[in-house]
Amino acid sequence: MASFWSLIRRSGTLIHHKKKLAFLGIGSAPTFSSSSSSPFMKRPCAASAPYINNHFRFLQRFESTKAEAAQLELQHYVTDDDDNNQVIDFPGGKVAFTSEMRFISESIQKRVPCYRVLDDNGMPMKYSNYVQISKEMAVKMYSDMVTLQTMDSIFYEVQRQGRISFYLTSMGEEAVNIASAAALSFDDVILPQYREPGVLLWRGFTLQQFVDQLFGNTSDLGKGRQMPIHYGSNKHNYFTVSSPIATQLPQAVGAAYSLKIDGKSACAVTYCGDGGTSEGDFHAGLNFAAVMDAPVIFICRNNGWAISTPVEEQFRSDGVVVKGQAYGIWSIRVDGNDALAVYSAVHTAREIAIKEKRPVLIEALTYRVGHHSTSDDSTKYRPIDEIEYWKMERNPVNRFKRWVERNGWWSDHNESELRSSVRKQLMQAIQVAEKAQKPPLSDLFNDVYDRLPSNLEEQERLLREIVKKHPEDYPSDVPL
Repeated sequence: MASFWSLIRRSGTLIHHKKKLAFLGIGSAPTFSSSSSSPFMKRPCAASAPYINNHFRFLQRFESTKAEAAQLELQHYVTDDDDNNQVIDFPGGKVAFTSEMRFISESIQKRVPCYRVLDDNGMPMKYSNYVQISKEMAVKMYSDMVTLQTMDSIFYEVQRQGRISFYLTSMGEEAVNIASAAALSFDDVILPQYREPGVLLWRGFTLQQFVDQLFGNTSDLGKGRQMPIHYGSNKHNYFTVSSPIATQLPQAVGAAYSLKIDGKSACAVTYCGDGGTSEGDFHAGLNFAAVMDAPVIFICRNNGWAISTPVEEQFRSDGVVVKGQAYGIWSIRVDGNDALAVYSAVHTAREIAIKEKRPVLIEALTYRVGHHSTSDDSTKYRPIDEIEYWKMERNPVNRFKRWVERNGWWSDHNESELRSSVRKQLMQAIQVAEKAQKPPLSDLFNDVYDRLPSNLEEQERLLREIVKKHPEDYPSDVPL
């Protein structure tokens, strides 16, 4: 079966129109339009350059050598009184002169629309266009969303009981996790933030492996050296989570560029929250990706709150989606609580990234129902009724369930059986993890150097002396 992207390229009618773009391009890019009115089918064309030039001769990359194409592009930015021949051949592309002093406004009057497929009741939107998924795919997506939801509920309580030191939930953001993971290939490299365990779950990380990491025992792949929820797995192409905000973004661009140089049919995918866009690494990463044409997908979970900072105090711009356009990156705003919309957008973005060798930015509008972490009490800075509204009325798991049920693919019996099974597996995994031995103290120093350097040998010696001197201050279950 031909890919959704290739079908669009073959069947779509190419028109020159600037309104209702789904993927925001650079300048006045041509868009595809189907017979439907869905904004998803009206996006900047990512067809090959010869196909575009034969129809509109428009400029995808501003090159001064393509004078004719540049001239057509410039006509959109000059007034009738301007002389289109008066241009400056500036490095990077031709720029038209104008006699009118005009400042670019801080934002457009209308906000960028949000692509969605299912309404809040799980009913497909009229004229909706999306990547079709099979019964098996839909059932697995829903099952993993329920599993992630159950994991969060149980692990949060385990932390509150003092059995693990820290936890962070993905409540309210299950669709972004699972649907994005489902749309990717296992060859794609994932550089997560810390709210994407669902991506790892989808890729086959077992419940026991999740629990072992939280308890930091000898079965933990990280040997207990990371905070809880800082998962990582080479087998699953999932980089280990690191706490510093947004550092994974420029790293993802480097990984993507490596895939491009090696000729791999894969891309890098990285996640961040709306708060991460205030970090310098976000801007460096986007610019790096655009300039190097790196096949990387940036997925921003705009969940309304960066810990305790609301989005209106994060940025003045129209959310995150417009930031991609400013750096020359195709971008789309998606309903992050709509699993079908997220799947379709990420699936198509992946084809764009790999086939066109370009980055894509996806802003997923969702909501963090849980506290930022177990170290946070979100009721101190946001109203409880707001949390309850998103938890009940805009719940992504319930919405997708209604759609799956309506297709006849799910029943109450399936629901009861799944939730009971997942809960039982998790409780058993916790019992196993708690009984497992902790990694020895020596694991703090190995796995980095083939031969331990003298400074680390000295640190280990001093640590052992301190533990012996003050044994009451150190956990007794850690082998020396």
